[in-house]
Amino acid sequence: MKKSVLLSGAACALTAGPALADMNFNRIASFPVTANFDGAVPEETSAEIIDATADGMVLVYTDSPAGVLGAIDITDPANPQPLGTMAMDGEPTAVSIIGTTAFVGINTSESYTEPSGMVKAIDVTSMTELARCDLGGQPDSTGKAPDGSFIAVAIENERDEDLGEGRVPQMPAGDLVMIDVVDGSLDCGSLIRADLTGLADVAGEDPEPEFVDINGLGETVVTLQENNHIVVVARDGSIVSHFSAGSVDLDGIDATDERGALIFTESQPDRVREPDGVQWIDDTHFAIANEGDMDGGARGMTIFAKDGTELFETGASFEHAIVQIGHYPDRRWDAKGVEPEGIEFGVFDGTPFVFVMAERASVVGVYDVSDPAAPVLKQLLPSGISPEGAVAIPSRGLLATANEYDGLEDGAARAHVMLYEYQEAPAAYPQLTSEGAGELIGWGAISGMVAGEGSTIYAVNDSFYGFQPTIYTIDASTTPARITAATPVTRAGRPAQKLDLEGITLDGAGGFWVASEGRTDRVVPHALYHVSAQGEIQAEIGLPPELMAVERRFGFEGITKVGDTLWMAVQREWADDPEHHAKLVSYNLETEEWGAVLYPKAAPETGWVGLSEISAHGDHVYIVERDNRHGLEAVTKRVYRVPLAEMVPATLDGDDMPTVSKELMRDLLPDLTATGGYVLDKVEGLAILQTGEIFVSTDNDGVEDHSGETMFFSIGTAP
Repeated sequence: MKKSVLLSGAACALTAGPALADMNFNRIASFPVTANFDGAVPEETSAEIIDATADGMVLVYTDSPAGVLGAIDITDPANPQPLGTMAMDGEPTAVSIIGTTAFVGINTSESYTEPSGMVKAIDVTSMTELARCDLGGQPDSTGKAPDGSFIAVAIENERDEDLGEGRVPQMPAGDLVMIDVVDGSLDCGSLIRADLTGLADVAGEDPEPEFVDINGLGETVVTLQENNHIVVVARDGSIVSHFSAGSVDLDGIDATDERGALIFTESQPDRVREPDGVQWIDDTHFAIANEGDMDGGARGMTIFAKDGTELFETGASFEHAIVQIGHYPDRRWDAKGVEPEGIEFGVFDGTPFVFVMAERASVVGVYDVSDPAAPVLKQLLPSGISPEGAVAIPSRGLLATANEYDGLEDGAARAHVMLYEYQEAPAAYPQLTSEGAGELIGWGAISGMVAGEGSTIYAVNDSFYGFQPTIYTIDASTTPARITAATPVTRAGRPAQKLDLEGITLDGAGGFWVASEGRTDRVVPHALYHVSAQGEIQAEIGLPPELMAVERRFGFEGITKVGDTLWMAVQREWADDPEHHAKLVSYNLETEEWGAVLYPKAAPETGWVGLSEISAHGDHVYIVERDNRHGLEAVTKRVYRVPLAEMVPATLDGDDMPTVSKELMRDLLPDLTATGGYVLDKVEGLAILQTGEIFVSTDNDGVEDHSGETMFFSIGTAP
């Protein structure tokens, strides 16, 4: 291997943008929850509900599957440090911190019909228990009074979703508990209960309180999710007001599981909200996140006055904004779309913000609620997988999210806590969006790219969207880059089937050649396709017998055109390849002859290493080589180049296939953590403009066991 060649202009590639003016939230760090365990790490661990000490220096989160409370030192928020965990003698469900005391709701229920639980007071400084109070039921969430005088606990007594089709009523009923905080601990003798039965129109005899928050007047707002109801409770337990959460007419949504196609042409009239998270904006108004459960899910946020007056409803607009940045979770649950669940509020430099966490889309929406009747969506922040809780720390200009999904079993990223800073800087995310297109363009799973004229880049999606193979047109001259058009790949005018598009190149006559990675066990052919500018397949070229005889699942992962020859990168070894070598396969369009050379790829430390893109420029082809690891386990995410002079293919039936040399151009690991996230697995796209500027993109797996985050960035100019 030759020595590395630095790419000019790369140092500023990720920070280029408009002149500094606006304030924005940008992610500055990601903390893997596994880092909080000494020695053996549990098979499943999580970060769910999160809060901070009064000085904003320590984060505390609940880890339900591990049964512990975790703590993180954020004295330097860009470099969070583990403080360890504390066993909770049950399932911790929620935490609220007053000063340096964490009040933790803990579920100890033996069954749905015999619910039980307690709340503990934990000194965060020493991680020792100060007190505990029996709650007489299963706690779901906690809230703290702004003056620190008491806490509220929603006693859900949740239903059995496998019983009676999972519907309420299922007794015993839930209620609301309030307990005084005295000298930084619990006064169990002060416990009072607020009866919430008989209020809701839906199963009023069985209220299931979900989330609570307390305003400056000591009033607790409670969402009854399954009952589609909201209650405001005074400090003495009396009811201030209560009303239905209501419903929304949704238009322009994807409400059907059509197995891999983003089609936003459906409607859901009178969709009940069934809210989960709730936060006061001031003493009169609060916002709810309309997650849905039994019968609904309105896919957005609503703001109410506490007398029940509806001030604002996002409708489908929140979800549409998420669609534009490629985070729509098509296969996760079309019934509830992006599934807003958690919500947080904070005032930063005089501006009040509501933060809405879309659990299924792994996005945090940032709304300016200076006017509660006319909020403005300012940003969408990339999160870990399934954000569950958040805490705003305005005194330090910080926001933290707890992302609950542990992807170990699915080969995905594990749970993380993420930190964001309110900065005088451009928004670092999204890096690719379809905002501004003439129609709503959904996208995801970008798997291959090629540069066109000027700053135009074309990209394809992979088999995740098997019913919607698409060529996207991207304008890379803007920040963020913009998808301006989506061209379906068709046969006889209909979306083509049995494709796994992993590479695209120009044909030199206004059309494209695309490479499809085959899966013989799924009757998906390894093949090349000639596609017109309008997306219609003109010709299909299957692999020759010599290749099919040694075929393995991991096939073509990129395509480029050099003169009359197409070159395809095979992801991993086929049956006849030496260990740690993969083929670069050639096909001559004039002679119809096949050939190949061998490419020496890195030996993996864990998992596997493969090729994921090939692009010709000047006297070289540029190749992306990557492992299949995430986060701290990632080692190989690199761009190499190979001299075209060495790309002399041997025949496929010979024994003397030449091995090319490679030259390191760019280690992408620093780029992949430049926006404060963990290293993403799939670097799959690379395109080189005529100017020599190189753009790289990642594949977000269609938001399946993935955060949905797509990185699209320049690494400078090829020498």
